[in-house]
Amino acid sequence: MAVPSEVGGYVLAGGKSSRMGRDKALLELAGKPLAFHAVTKLRRVCEDVHILSNRPELAAFAPLVEDLHEGCGPMGGLEAALAHSRHEWNLFLPVDVPFLPSGFLDFWVRGVIADQSARVAMFTVGGVPQPLLCLLHKDVAPFVREAMQVGKYKVFPVLEEAAVKLAERRGLILAKVFLNTQWDESREFFVKPGEGKREFGWPPTEAQQAARYLWFANVNTPDDFAEAEQHPGALDT
Repeated sequence: MAVPSEVGGYVLAGGKSSRMGRDKALLELAGKPLAFHAVTKLRRVCEDVHILSNRPELAAFAPLVEDLHEGCGPMGGLEAALAHSRHEWNLFLPVDVPFLPSGFLDFWVRGVIADQSARVAMFTVGGVPQPLLCLLHKDVAPFVREAMQVGKYKVFPVLEEAAVKLAERRGLILAKVFLNTQWDESREFFVKPGEGKREFGWPPTEAQQAARYLWFANVNTPDDFAEAEQHPGALDT
C-alpha cells in the first residue's frame, strides 16, 4: 500500500551516545548503521523522511533538520521537526530502536490517523511511557513551542499537557485525543486474515516474534548492542 501522504517521518538522532561510548547513529548492526535502519523503516511508512541532527555525516542517509535551540534534548528535535514539517501528522522514531517491525509501525500509524479525534499517539511499554516513539498532529506544535520557551524539556509531560488542552478545547475526553497504547510482550496486536474484522496485512516472521522483547528496546550500551547482534534475522531493513 502507498505510504500515507499526511505523514512526515523524523529520526531522532541528536543524542550524545555517552553510555555507548561512540556514535550510536553510525553503529553498524548486521552490516548497516542504525541510521540506515531507522530511515529505511520510516520511508516505508512516511511520505518523506528527515534526520534530526546537526552531524553532517548523517546526511548520507536522509536530509538533516537541525535544532532551533541547541542543548535541549529530544524536545529540541520535536520543536524543529514540527516547525519544519508540511505534513498534518509526523512520526518520530529514535535512531536506536532497530527492531520494531515496519509493518507494525504502518498498521499503528494508519489506525491513528483514521481516528479523526486523535492528536497525540505513543506507547507505554511494561508500565514505562515511551514518548520518543510518537505520532504527533500539527496541532501539537504550538504547545511544544511554548514549552521550549519556558524551559520545559521533558517530553512526556509536555505531550500529555498538550493533549489535555486540546481535548478541553474540542470538548472531548482525553482518551480520544491522547492514544497511549499500553503494551507488554503478552499483548496480541495481530489478527490473521479471516480471524477478525480488523485484518493485519503482514504476519511477523518467526525471527521477529522471537525478538519481540526487543521491539521497543533502545540500544544504549555495549551490552544492549551485544544482545541486538544475536537477532540479525529480526531486522526487516
